[in-house]
Amino acid sequence: MKAARATQVGLARITTGVFAVMASSVALASLEPQRWQLNMTPGVTRTAENAYQMHMMMLWICVVIGVIVFGAMAYAMVKFRKSKGAKPDVDFTHSTKLEIIWTVVPIIILVVMAVPATIKVIEQYDTKGHEMTVKVTGYQWMWRYEIVGEDVNFISRLDRESDRIRQSGERPTAESSPHYLREVDRVLVLPTDTKIRFVVTADDVIHAWWVPALGWKQDAIPGVINEAWTQIREPGTYRGVCAELCGKDHGFMPIVVKAVPRGEYDAWLAAQKAGDLVEAARIAASTPATAKAVGEG
Repeated sequence: MKAARATQVGLARITTGVFAVMASSVALASLEPQRWQLNMTPGVTRTAENAYQMHMMMLWICVVIGVIVFGAMAYAMVKFRKSKGAKPDVDFTHSTKLEIIWTVVPIIILVVMAVPATIKVIEQYDTKGHEMTVKVTGYQWMWRYEIVGEDVNFISRLDRESDRIRQSGERPTAESSPHYLREVDRVLVLPTDTKIRFVVTADDVIHAWWVPALGWKQDAIPGVINEAWTQIREPGTYRGVCAELCGKDHGFMPIVVKAVPRGEYDAWLAAQKAGDLVEAARIAASTPATAKAVGEG
């Protein structure tokens, strides 16, 4: 018995270790989207982290349930097959205790899954304590960004080179056009380590503002103001798209967010206020040593 117990404990430790290694490997591998990537991207914000943690929690709960259920089914089909003379146990299959158990246990599992999920969803929409507000307005087929209270308001649309290539019929390559259809003429620059409130709406049809690395997507609906928030932890360039079919050029209204340290953001903001678009573009194009390029796949 002791030997069997020791074997069970050993197997449990090995299984736990394997799961931990798999989870950490997936997290490291998915900092940037990769070909054939199967898991979510952890992202660079608290919201993205919450979504990733809940995803992994639900995944492993479902894996454990699947192993138990299908393992029991396989065991029962082999052990109690008709060819071995097995017959149904009426007392077992009509047991009130079993009916209660397999009703109560799933309810408990659902509660265990629902409570943390609800807490994190509520946190996702809690904009209290924000330090700045960005208003995002969707148009066919571009985005308007307004830094509320800072007199900064500009349009961001597909960059001219991507637009030229798509209309000319050229075949873009990874070398000549690494960010084809994923680049814009004016980048939204945001400070890192700052809680930023977003208010999202539209002027014509329904759009959706989505940057995967930030961990959320928000519908832009005419006449409706939706809220979200973000706090970007790492400097870098984070790319997204309109995620709501909005017309013939729906696929040509990308989003590019550049996260920089507070000092660089203040310099960009000052250049925008002064109308110095050359300096603002230079700051937006610079690459801090610690920056990551996420969402460029």
